Amino acid sequence: MSAKPSNVILIGMPGSGKSTVGVILAKRMSLDFVDTDVLIQIREDRTLQAIVDADGHMALRGIEESVLVCLDCKNYVIATGGSAAYSKPAMTYLRRDGVVVFLNVDIDTLRARVSDYDTRGLAKRPDQTFEELFEERYVLYQKYSDIQIDCAAMTQEEVCSEIQEALGR
Repeated sequence: MSAKPSNVILIGMPGSGKSTVGVILAKRMSLDFVDTDVLIQIREDRTLQAIVDADGHMALRGIEESVLVCLDCKNYVIATGGSAAYSKPAMTYLRRDGVVVFLNVDIDTLRARVSDYDTRGLAKRPDQTFEELFEERYVLYQKYSDIQIDCAAMTQEEVCSEIQEALGR
């Protein structure tokens, strides 16, 4: 890894604000922005939910990993899909030139924000509840994050300020 990583990688649960915060943060830091869920949908020419419906949640995770390890960008804010942390190869690759920021939001706030749990295209087992998914992923987000921002009670601008302060930028 270079002395100063050029990318800021956002990880966290669906509803944590990765895409929205990512756009604002990129503007504030004069960086480019990419949402890897969008890259997946463009590459596959179908929605995340269509991938899960047709091929299953593990197929979506595999596609996500292949998209992440092929990213070739510098000076970007990268909003990952909520399941990115399942892939050790992808997270290792992203961390080579990036700082990983976990947007931590409590389960109650997430539940209020995510109303389309069953149709959102989540890479989860068909029988898995939102709480089970949260518990399973929380450990991974903590494992791979360099910075954790507890952002449930913050505005998007405040989250960006906290990230910039933590990055020293």
